Amino acid sequence: MVGTTGPHHGRCLCEAVTVTVDCDLAPVSFCHCSQCRRQTGLYYATTSAPTSAVHISGEEHVSRYRSSPDAERGFCRHCGSALFWKADGEEIISLMAGLFDKPTGLTGGYHIYCADKGDFYEISEALPAFDASKT
Repeated sequence: MVGTTGPHHGRCLCEAVTVTVDCDLAPVSFCHCSQCRRQTGLYYATTSAPTSAVHISGEEHVSRYRSSPDAERGFCRHCGSALFWKADGEEIISLMAGLFDKPTGLTGGYHIYCADKGDFYEISEALPAFDASKT
């Protein structure tokens, strides 16, 4: 993965859930799909890492929601902070970029599901933009 070198530390709003990542973090992906917009109010800004390098403390405070037949979203059951998105069978987890303590060293990577973006904002960054998934 290309990105910032670990370890990286993050947490939810109420600090019941903490996340440590022991490797590089990928550049930030901005997802504009309707599910991400409904969960966050705008778009999902995530970085990613191999699942094996991600350590979640306070797992008992994490609720999971099957947002599609192939993926789940995790959030703190106390404060409601969005934590991650994970596709079934994948060895990579997408973590909310806003979880991590500054300085994150993160940079913008690309926009996905731009064809589904909200009608109340524009994508004006000079980053690659894809109508659907990057892959």
